[in-house]
Amino acid sequence: MKKYDLITATSMGVRLTPLDRQPVGMGNHYLMHSTSAESNVLNVSASLGLKTKVLTAFVKDSPIADFIKRDLGRRFIAFEGPDIAMGGPWGHRHQFNIADAGFGVRGPRVHNDRAGEVGLLLNEDYFNLDAIFGQEGARMIHFSGLFAALSQNTADFCLKLAQKAREHGTLISFDLNHRASFWAGREAELRAAFHQIAGQADILIGNEEDYQLALGIKGPEAGGEGILAQQEGFRGMIKAAQARYPRVKVFANTLREVQSANTHLWGALLYMDGAWHEAPLREIQVLDRIGGGDGFVGGLLYSILKGWTGERCLQFAWSAGALATTMLEDFASPINEQQVWDVWEGKARVVR
Repeated sequence: MKKYDLITATSMGVRLTPLDRQPVGMGNHYLMHSTSAESNVLNVSASLGLKTKVLTAFVKDSPIADFIKRDLGRRFIAFEGPDIAMGGPWGHRHQFNIADAGFGVRGPRVHNDRAGEVGLLLNEDYFNLDAIFGQEGARMIHFSGLFAALSQNTADFCLKLAQKAREHGTLISFDLNHRASFWAGREAELRAAFHQIAGQADILIGNEEDYQLALGIKGPEAGGEGILAQQEGFRGMIKAAQARYPRVKVFANTLREVQSANTHLWGALLYMDGAWHEAPLREIQVLDRIGGGDGFVGGLLYSILKGWTGERCLQFAWSAGALATTMLEDFASPINEQQVWDVWEGKARVVR
């Protein structure tokens, strides 16, 4: 029996969000919560009772580190990792992500402050991988391209974790999560690392551009016809990825058209168990779009861990992503499975 259902490697930080959908720099009241793409994914499983853990690093004697640890506890996510000395005011720290939600025709803006980020230092020497995978055990490990692209350390760490996971029969999930600002001037280095991680994965996930930008797999030509008209192009892209990465058994691709900051068309494709499944584009109302993709991934991994069919996995993933966009935090925190299924079924009536 494996102790954890889902684990991940991540660099934890905090997000500051102006209240009342005001832009950064205009308001003076902010909401703060702990965040990272990878912990956001775990949040769905943690909220619904599965055992989860993040492998991360903290700044020793930092009040921000203390806040993050308490917040992870609130979210039912266990953590493991070193406390690294700050090294003075110009030393190590946790990343700050300052982001507003946008409103109407004004799109959201994200400001990352990641200089000196303690997670850049993470490597396998800080962890007993044989204990994590051999003694405790994990059913699945999840990687995100955001963490893998932070530094050469984190890319190598992901590869080491993937290799150890493979030795112990742990499923491997990889969300490509390409960010142009992380890749600038490092394209060859990161393309090689992402290719190696994808080659170890059982589950590969991206959005409209990730497969193309992170792995160099040709996708639909950009144009004004909209995502709906490009469906066959996305299917062809996934088929090309399948040919390149034959170990992967599940491919997912989220689809989004932004009509305004408050209104999106949200859909997805899933190839699983040798069959295609589609969540057609549907209009959703958006309180805060950040974390919607992570919510989708979180819902998908939870569904796979539960052993559901491909159709149910995609429906639950789509709904968890839509649910995340209704929350000011970066993650979906469902009360129970029925709340997520109500999103799929369009049941927004009051529950008494």
